[in-house]
Amino acid sequence: MTLLPGAEPFHHEGGPVGVLLCHGFTGTPQSLRPWGEHLAANGLTVSLPLLPGHGTRWQDMQVTRWEDWYAEVDRELRSLSAACEQVFVCGLSMGGALALRLAAQHGDAVSGLVLVNPSVRSDSPATALLPVLRHLVPSIPGVANDIAREGSTEVAYDRTPLHAAWSLSRLWRTVQAELPQVTQPLLLFRSPEDHVVSPGSARLLLGRISSTDVEERLCERSYHVATLDHDAEVIFEGGLDFIRRLAPAAKADPV
Repeated sequence: MTLLPGAEPFHHEGGPVGVLLCHGFTGTPQSLRPWGEHLAANGLTVSLPLLPGHGTRWQDMQVTRWEDWYAEVDRELRSLSAACEQVFVCGLSMGGALALRLAAQHGDAVSGLVLVNPSVRSDSPATALLPVLRHLVPSIPGVANDIAREGSTEVAYDRTPLHAAWSLSRLWRTVQAELPQVTQPLLLFRSPEDHVVSPGSARLLLGRISSTDVEERLCERSYHVATLDHDAEVIFEGGLDFIRRLAPAAKADPV
């Protein structure tokens, strides 16, 4: 299967602190690659996998489900945990939902979360129609490239496959039920002007998790894909500072 240019996974063997990065629905590692490279340049071990069904053709997503996407990040977390003293999980959009489930399922194996515009619910009335609509219409226009920064482009599908969208809605329900099991420190970056994920996702997330070390920061200059937008450096530096505060070994000189 031919990958879209830029959709390749990214891995870097660094120091004893690992970071798992989870990309979003219909997206690719390209949306998080600059973040991963920034963490790697600062001595961290980094894993940024390509989720099943992503990075090729939108039709390939039709035969995958949220369990497949989660299984991939679960394997990567277990691999990092075997090699590193501490592991942090970061996620963009649906990647944030996957990160939250990892935190709920793996407990102390996840030392902290850095989430960017996480998606854990939808306010669209069309979501309720997905169980039927997915059998009538294969896809609808995509949600990629919600970026304010001129010249910045996201490598992602231009169509949203509805079988996969229906499965995403099931992931949301699963994560919502598990949010009280999330106890890890959390740094949340949120764009007030986000044309993909509504503010309701962040409100639901912050209202249900059990974490006590929680900080929310606004990305005022960015849209949904803030990791490729004007606030990218703020996210990269803020996330690194968060990890270093919680993991003394991450303060070592870069390798």
